Amino acid sequence: MSTTTVKQSNPIYPIMVAIGVCHLINDTMQAVIPAMFPLLERDLGLTFTQLGMISFVLNMFASLLQPAVGFMTDKRPFPYALPLGMVSSFIGLSLLVLSTQYWMILVSVLFLGLGSAVFHPEGSRVSFMAAGNKRGLAQSIYQVGGNSGQALAPLLSAFVILPFGMKGAAMVLVLTSIGIFLLTKISAWYKRQLEAEKLSKVKRVLVSSLPPLTKKQVGFALVVLLFIIFARSFYVTNMTSFYVFYLIDQYGISVERGQLFIFIFMALGVVGTFFGGPLSDKYGRKNIILLSVIVPIPFCLALPFVPLYVALVLLIIIGMLIMISFTVTVVYAQELVPSKIGTMAGLTVGVAFGMGAIGSVVIGIVMDMMGIRFTMIAVSFLTLLLFVAFLLPKDNAST
Repeated sequence: MSTTTVKQSNPIYPIMVAIGVCHLINDTMQAVIPAMFPLLERDLGLTFTQLGMISFVLNMFASLLQPAVGFMTDKRPFPYALPLGMVSSFIGLSLLVLSTQYWMILVSVLFLGLGSAVFHPEGSRVSFMAAGNKRGLAQSIYQVGGNSGQALAPLLSAFVILPFGMKGAAMVLVLTSIGIFLLTKISAWYKRQLEAEKLSKVKRVLVSSLPPLTKKQVGFALVVLLFIIFARSFYVTNMTSFYVFYLIDQYGISVERGQLFIFIFMALGVVGTFFGGPLSDKYGRKNIILLSVIVPIPFCLALPFVPLYVALVLLIIIGMLIMISFTVTVVYAQELVPSKIGTMAGLTVGVAFGMGAIGSVVIGIVMDMMGIRFTMIAVSFLTLLLFVAFLLPKDNAST
């Protein structure tokens, strides 16, 4: 089969939106885990370290598998892996609802991690296939779905899980069933696209906005990009999983009100995610990455030291800016290695999951040992590492 570049003049919006909706459902299931942290601490008496370990098992398992899944499906696409992955998540969530002990929770999140590992690289490939010439927009729609699902976590915690316990978590199984149905339909479309490519003997390849780079330059750029993802994911994990405990401890607010603060942070992240792709199409990938990770640094440093009303304003600013880069880093990595769409999606999202996993354990241990306030201040200074973004190679629109 030749590797002639194919440009789709008309993006396939129904598929773009459908895979985004499925991403929302997938990540909502993942979000049930941190949403349950206050419940698990209250009812089972789990420590911050144990809560961090639950998140570690979920995210690290998904992190390790995602690049492998992407690599395998780059070589041999398997369209119906998508609904099968969500079936695994359905099993995991069902086991979680029935869990009464710590070890049972760990087993259940393994199934959730497997489902997530299968979904993300293949979902990103579907987004690429449906994108046409709207590459950044397609990835933004796809990622907005995922981030919207994650943003539901604090609302789930405040209004479903805390009032209803495990029965509340079971309500998400209805969404999961819808996701399995939609992914089955998407997989049928995906299969037809592969068959059409095979018959035409022409394969879609990504047109990169980056100038020609040597293998050494590509390797260096990937290391820098993964370092950015590490620092960003560590900080975001701290905010989404543990900052609620800081709000309760420092400002004396209720769990429900604290979860609303986290929802605002994550909801603004969804807004930032949506605009990240289109902005990078127009102004360049590197420019938008710099905007996203450099501008929020002073606000992150100030957050632990301000009154509650100022903290709310800073959460809005940080949430919107820092998540702009989520979509763009995936697209940037894919343009560094345009022949490996699934592998690069699996690698970047997998590293994000993995760093979130490690961050959960480290933050939980530090909180138990050094206290909540010390941990929040220490993590805020970690954002200084994001200055490495200046080392990324410029793309054509950033010159």
